[in-house]
Amino acid sequence: MTNKQWQVYFATWLLALVAAAGSLFLSEVMDFAPCVLCWYQRIPMYALVLVLGVGLYTRDAGVYKYAQALAVVGLVIAAYHCLLYMGFIPKGMIPCGPGPSCADQKLELWGFATIPLMSVLAFAALVVGLKVAKQLK
Repeated sequence: MTNKQWQVYFATWLLALVAAAGSLFLSEVMDFAPCVLCWYQRIPMYALVLVLGVGLYTRDAGVYKYAQALAVVGLVIAAYHCLLYMGFIPKGMIPCGPGPSCADQKLELWGFATIPLMSVLAFAALVVGLKVAKQLK
């Protein structure tokens, strides 16, 4: 792993860490109970913190293949959640059971930034950052 790659992988790890901490802040401090889709997005995000952290510690450039798979899975789930949240997906396709609804609006920052949108942006930035790190030599 080159020094430039390490720096980009560090930035992606930091982004994953901030996103994971943000999700914990929203549920534990702000008392927003996560819906089913939020939990499904947390799984790859939390795993990314560990996978990228180990990859950084060992300076393993091969971390890309594991991290990119997790980031893409998270992006797909987050995109589905965002489309559901915005009303593009019918209410009958909501995978929620008992508990908070995946379509309920809990938070909106600056008039447009919802929790699912922030998740989509975080996973998209991770996908792009990991691709950039892989291409650096």
